[in-house]
Amino acid sequence: MDGILVINKATGMTSHDVVARVRKVLKQRRVGHAGTLDPAASGVLPICVGQATRVAEYLSESGKAYEAVITFGIVTDTYDAEGSITRTSDTSALTIEQISAVLPHFIGPQQQMPPRYSAIKIQGQPAYKRMRAGEEVIVEPRAITISHLRVLDWHTPHLTLAVECSKGTYIRSLAYDLGEALSCGAYLSALVRTRSGPFTLADSITLEQLAAEQETNTLTHGLFSADAALRDYPALVLDEATTARVLHGNAFHITASPLPSSTLARVYNHEQRLIAIAAWDEQQKLWQPHKVFSE
Repeated sequence: MDGILVINKATGMTSHDVVARVRKVLKQRRVGHAGTLDPAASGVLPICVGQATRVAEYLSESGKAYEAVITFGIVTDTYDAEGSITRTSDTSALTIEQISAVLPHFIGPQQQMPPRYSAIKIQGQPAYKRMRAGEEVIVEPRAITISHLRVLDWHTPHLTLAVECSKGTYIRSLAYDLGEALSCGAYLSALVRTRSGPFTLADSITLEQLAAEQETNTLTHGLFSADAALRDYPALVLDEATTARVLHGNAFHITASPLPSSTLARVYNHEQRLIAIAAWDEQQKLWQPHKVFSE
């Protein structure tokens, strides 16, 4: 099998757990995930299979959307429900008007401080492992963008928030920072990823559904071609002679094509099969094969 499986990950599983289960169900070794999802979170986790593993990096780089439940009045050391409580405060006077007033300050490009209990590597080892070993951990702020925040529900002290953001955004940090901005503290009590790149929850299947459909050879829903991860890039369709050049790794140009609007493009042969991802060489005014797939 070659393609992208959109899995609705259950809570309690790591992304690597999902990869292992998919390998076992499909009896295929070449499987990888496109963007880690914390064990406490559920939702969309794209799994790349076969040749589609070569497009995983493009999915990992794409934007994400979440539905987050933030609980005010409690702070934990991990910024989520898995950690130990470090501080509590009274939230009886907290109003949705106060929350709505601070939300705009978190929209747009910004520097975000990741949780110290995170998978960010520090001298080759995840920060959370160093924290659990009792080491002092210093993490650096990261450039992220939050493009959309919308209140879905408010029942004191629980806020349900829709979030659209760039890769690398920690919703746990957003919850913590919101709590600090409102001077009452907060932690992330639940999280569902509703979109990863172009794939939504409506596109997904559970691991149980995958196993059942694979058993009966009826797998259709939740499986996408590799180029579905590249929808935002323009498509170039080549004739047979140019296709042969690309399959040998040679640069090419298309005379009828205007200057590219993107630095990357999907490349298809005359039978509409994806054969490469190409990068535009501005100096030579040519497309250079960036990744070549077998036909």
